[in-house]
Amino acid sequence: MNLLFSNDRRGEYPPSLYAATRDPLPPFPEQRGEERADVVVVGAGYTGLSAALHLAEAGRDVVVLEAHRVGFGASGRNGGQLGSGQRLEIDELERMAGREAAHRLWNMAEEAKRLTRDLAARAGVPVADGIAHAFRKPAEFDHARALIDRLGRDYGYDRIEPLDRDAFRALVPSEAYIAGELDHGAGHLHPLNLAIGMAQLADAAGARIRELSHVHHIRHGRRAGEKSVVQTGKGRVACDHVILAANGYLGHLDGHVAARVMPINNFIVATEPLGRRAAEVLTRPIGAHDTKFVVNYWRLDPEGRLIFGGGENVSYRFPADIAAKVRKPLLEIYPGLADVALTHAWGGTLAITMNRMPCFARPAPNCLSASGYSGHGLALATLAGKLMAQAVQGQAEGFDTMAALPSPAFPGGAALRWPLLVAGMGWYSLRDRLGF
Repeated sequence: MNLLFSNDRRGEYPPSLYAATRDPLPPFPEQRGEERADVVVVGAGYTGLSAALHLAEAGRDVVVLEAHRVGFGASGRNGGQLGSGQRLEIDELERMAGREAAHRLWNMAEEAKRLTRDLAARAGVPVADGIAHAFRKPAEFDHARALIDRLGRDYGYDRIEPLDRDAFRALVPSEAYIAGELDHGAGHLHPLNLAIGMAQLADAAGARIRELSHVHHIRHGRRAGEKSVVQTGKGRVACDHVILAANGYLGHLDGHVAARVMPINNFIVATEPLGRRAAEVLTRPIGAHDTKFVVNYWRLDPEGRLIFGGGENVSYRFPADIAAKVRKPLLEIYPGLADVALTHAWGGTLAITMNRMPCFARPAPNCLSASGYSGHGLALATLAGKLMAQAVQGQAEGFDTMAALPSPAFPGGAALRWPLLVAGMGWYSLRDRLGF
């Protein structure tokens, strides 16, 4: 099944609140005929657009190939939360990679936030500060307080505030949670406008963006001086380097990466503007997420609409009634919103890895790939593009730091990963429902 075309109309943004409120962006032309470039970037989400922007600003000739429109995939559909750190907590990072590497990874994640905020500012996309993490069990809060102390003591990060039950409920008025924390250094934004703004910056820097240009095949150059050839539906581009930035929409373009990066679907709804009732959801203009395996995440937009993500499915097809699927976890947290209308409902495809850390790889001598951000990609994907741009220019330290992390294949590789994920998600969903 080709996820590029399974759930969406070709060249159209999904029926999301983001698409309805996005900044204008005239279409870019299709790729046609024979073209040449220094670098071809496959995918025009945060990763690909960041790579293209940094390469173009460094004077490289770049072509970006996007099967639909810029920001069409997860980059234009996500919860808009600009989180701190890596996908794994500091203690997990230290166990995986050691303390020295964990410090490098934390510092890279902080660089990712700074880079994303800088690009958002350049693109005129406002960023609101503050992300709350909601805990369901006392043990989660105890663990969080220990990590807050460690981050302040060992990592120099003192922006996270622990909140006991009363303080947290004053911020997030829900009886579903027993306590929480507030990361003042994290934030949230309009994710599709960030992608559109990055595309405009890359275009102004000289990158050639091609929309409606589905990549069917890549023939990698294997010998010195041999060009790689990227084949689209109506032409091809010969180049010196290829950057794979398709994430959950990679398909069959590289089997090594596909065995390690699993596409999954997630779903979001938006309400009508809540007016005074917005204070029933959040008493400050922050974002929030919880500790469920199938995580719930939410925030208010500047007009007071609740944007809420949650719910899983065990099919690559989106459910027929996305709103009904997401309304259930929404009302578990905010039962008082049962009468509020949902005006938008949409799905999207992200990608996860076995260990929930991004998969950085070199699939061929002149090919780089970064994907599998596991729901923590807004900042890290943006940094990944910059790291690949630097690696193309011979400065590969940052890319190699990420590529050195373990990146195990899913059991059964690309062929059997999906049925095994279905079984795993069923188990973890049951644990969520039972409160384990």
